[in-house]
Amino acid sequence: MQIKLLVEGGAMQPGPALSQKLGPAGINLGQVISKVNDATKDFKGLKVPVELDVDMSTKDFDVMVFSPPVSELLKKELGIEKGSGMQLKENAANASIEQIISIAKQKMQNLLAKDLKAAVKSVLGTCTSLGVLVENKSAVEAGREVDEGKYDSEIQSEKTETSPEKKAKLQRYFNELHGKQEKQIQEEEAAKAAEAEATAAAAPAEPGAPAVEGAPGEAPAAPAEPGAPAEGEKPAENNK
Repeated sequence: MQIKLLVEGGAMQPGPALSQKLGPAGINLGQVISKVNDATKDFKGLKVPVELDVDMSTKDFDVMVFSPPVSELLKKELGIEKGSGMQLKENAANASIEQIISIAKQKMQNLLAKDLKAAVKSVLGTCTSLGVLVENKSAVEAGREVDEGKYDSEIQSEKTETSPEKKAKLQRYFNELHGKQEKQIQEEEAAKAAEAEATAAAAPAEPGAPAVEGAPGEAPAAPAEPGAPAEGEKPAENNK
């Protein structure tokens, strides 16, 4: 019996979902957690695919660990917790081509790529979904440059190290761009809020709402008591 899991490297913990998956196999939960955490300790902080091969007759099992998804490798490499939720408006990071090549090399066997260049293109596709820039440009544009041969030298030499100077330049560019993007988003949100407020203020009164007479800002006059004289009239004298 094979059981597939996606766990945090070195930090697998018991829980209802795990018990539900392992329950039918009848294997010891504590042993599974211990063995999986030991097998994935080198992937701390990453989501790692794990497969348990269980012998149903003896309840023995083997742990097979697979390479983390490209998205997880990118987030670890770039030091980010998550990608951008608004890829078209805000970017999450700025990667070097060397960082992309490094991840492509790690995942090449799983990507079914014919060569490293094709693997790089595949990693760039994940950059697009995460909102990650590559060499100060969108991942789509970087992909076109890969097709044009701009990075053939780096790919052919399998260059995976980015100089500190280059990393600093990429980070400065990202910081400036990210500041502008955040300002633009805030301005758009403020404009939407102002528009919604104006729309609400201009909306007609609900049907059936009583009209208010009198000068603006004045409270409506209370109705006169029965038998009270109209405004401007003298009280009637009592007949003797």
